[in-house]
Amino acid sequence: MKKTNLVRNYFVLPCCLLLLNLCVGLVGYKAKMIDDPYLQVGAVMAMVLFGGSLVGFVLAPTIEAMVVSLQRTSRRGLGELGHVAFLLGLGALVFWMYYRMYILGPEYLLPAGWRNGRHF
Repeated sequence: MKKTNLVRNYFVLPCCLLLLNLCVGLVGYKAKMIDDPYLQVGAVMAMVLFGGSLVGFVLAPTIEAMVVSLQRTSRRGLGELGHVAFLLGLGALVFWMYYRMYILGPEYLLPAGWRNGRHF
């Protein structure tokens, strides 16, 4: 199996699924602003379908292209160090976002103006 496929299968796709899960958490948080339960569920479903498509068709290929580009240039420049640093940085960013989402709350991933009804 090629190195590109290994990175895609074992890092990029799981990372994108984690990002999709964060999007679902934010959508659920924002949907609490809708009073009607049927409309709230419909809005969540629509936004999750849109978010899944966005992650699957835009975010995953973008991250994969960045990883592949970094693999090519790292051979000429920094060797494997640049590639490993990028992957560690991406993993750290996803971890930080999960920390903010699940320990502090989803509102801490959003700008102050987008938060539901509370003022911080």
